[in-house]
Amino acid sequence: MLSPVLIISISIVAMEVVLGIFGNGFITAVNIINWIKSKKISSADMILIFLSISRFILQMTILMHIHSLYFADEFKLASMYKAHASLWFSSWLYVLYCVKIINATQWLLLQIKLRMAGMVPWLLLGSLVVSSGTSLPLLWITPSTYICSSTGNCRENSTAHTTDWDSSHLYLLLLYFVGCFFPLVLSVVTSALLITSLWKHTKKMQYYVDTIRDPLIDVHLTAIKSIISFLILYLSSFVAQILLILSTSQSKDDVKVAVSLVVVGAYPSIHSIILIIVNSKLKLAFRMLCQHLKCHLKNMTLCLIL
Repeated sequence: MLSPVLIISISIVAMEVVLGIFGNGFITAVNIINWIKSKKISSADMILIFLSISRFILQMTILMHIHSLYFADEFKLASMYKAHASLWFSSWLYVLYCVKIINATQWLLLQIKLRMAGMVPWLLLGSLVVSSGTSLPLLWITPSTYICSSTGNCRENSTAHTTDWDSSHLYLLLLYFVGCFFPLVLSVVTSALLITSLWKHTKKMQYYVDTIRDPLIDVHLTAIKSIISFLILYLSSFVAQILLILSTSQSKDDVKVAVSLVVVGAYPSIHSIILIIVNSKLKLAFRMLCQHLKCHLKNMTLCLIL
């Protein structure tokens, strides 16, 4: 029988996965439907489609990992890292927002702003290639196993050697850092540029406007809140995954593993909801969906009463 902490963690992660599947599925469906209707697609919508699909795959990976961790004899940590691409796609989305919002005066930023729309398909393709290069080798790395029996007791596989753990987990950490480093730098630089642009714009506008709310400030604030929330969620997930790697052999602490998995599962789920909230088109589509479901439930209730 599973221990209470494992049952709770499985339940929470399951709810997170369901929420993430709904959120990412909704984003994908709305953008694909709009693409079919208008027969064209914007750069932001293209990135959102790639991002939501990769997040969907990530959620399935988390489910497989939970299953292998708690209901099978052993697992490979490589199963956790098949979706580096989602981090790249998130970074490119915020780079695109930044390029659209800030008033580019430097030559490099101006060139990027002019060519960004044409660059997006190639950036997405390149991200897939790079993420594959940093993720696929993890499938061939076999760290010492960490067995969670049906009683909830976790122990290291006695057949694994300490030297194998040292080398394999070193490769895991190295590849994980390499796969995350550059997109994280992009996100941090993007947030810094947005904050700097907001500060300059606010300083400039205070000489002209005292009472009227400048809509560009709202755009800046929305983008900044979105990217900062993304960074907080991802960095929390990043730390949790590192702890998960270390927990597999060092601490043998099923509580730490359970908490880490809950934090890892929260990142793709909560961020999909944030994307729906900050995107006006997705927010409108969600409201229409809620109204449609409300009317449908009302009609079903009337039919049952009659």
